[in-house]
Amino acid sequence: MIRLGLCCKFNEEPIKFRTATATHLLTLTPAARAEKLAGICRDNAAALRAALDFCSANGIGSFRVNSQLLPLKTHPRAGYDLKALPGGTATVSAFKACGRRAKSLGLRLTFHPDQFVLLSSPAAGVTNASLLELEYQAEAAEWTGADVINIHGGGAYGDKPAALRRLAAALKRLSRRARARLALENDDRTYSPADLLPFCREHALPFVYDVHHHRCLPDGLTVEEATRQALATWGAREPLFHLSSPRDGWKGSDPRPHHDYIDIKDFPACWRKLSITIEVEAKAKETAIARLRKDLSI
Repeated sequence: MIRLGLCCKFNEEPIKFRTATATHLLTLTPAARAEKLAGICRDNAAALRAALDFCSANGIGSFRVNSQLLPLKTHPRAGYDLKALPGGTATVSAFKACGRRAKSLGLRLTFHPDQFVLLSSPAAGVTNASLLELEYQAEAAEWTGADVINIHGGGAYGDKPAALRRLAAALKRLSRRARARLALENDDRTYSPADLLPFCREHALPFVYDVHHHRCLPDGLTVEEATRQALATWGAREPLFHLSSPRDGWKGSDPRPHHDYIDIKDFPACWRKLSITIEVEAKAKETAIARLRKDLSI
């Protein structure tokens, strides 16, 4: 069974997740800042509940939770503990209720931290901040029942083997709940499947195969072989893959930016009969998924 996943936001459906900027929050008094953040987090719990209900009603089997579910949670000056905010305990309970709701609906939840999460960085400060962010998302994942926190390899910094050694060292600093959910994805500029699959096998990490990235950064592996090897890293768990199409087509000057929709020709034939989650990275969001479901007849 193919499970199609919606990523973070909606195109037409009026479900919105609120955010904030540190610049604005730091102009407020501590009390006013706490009230502002409390309201945002409370509203985001309600938005997540609405997102789950929409997905269930519209044949969407997975939802990628916005990384800014608790905006600025780990910011060095504006950061906070949700439970310490006004009504924070109730908001945590609301997120846990979302987890129970997702389970009852048979929905899968995932997280995909922002690009500043770089465990391979040579800068200790960047690595420390990245670990802090992953721990926050692991806590939110635990509340909501999300089973994947997916990251990229980061930069190569002129020495890819050394960067991967730093990544391996950083893995050892993660808590059990963060490490158990972590997965690694290939990107379109630096780390191909051929780079990361051996690392994933060595460190018992599941590999999130992004076929669009692989087509942008080929490595000698066919889509079929990369798929086979990626599946093997998931063990008994349902594999998670990514799909997108190039905005300007494969003959455009840059195939990396995503299209609003998925060109059905970009859907790998070898995926058709798999039992996997495919996160649809298309700008038209739920509208794109509806069109893809029709094209796939599912």
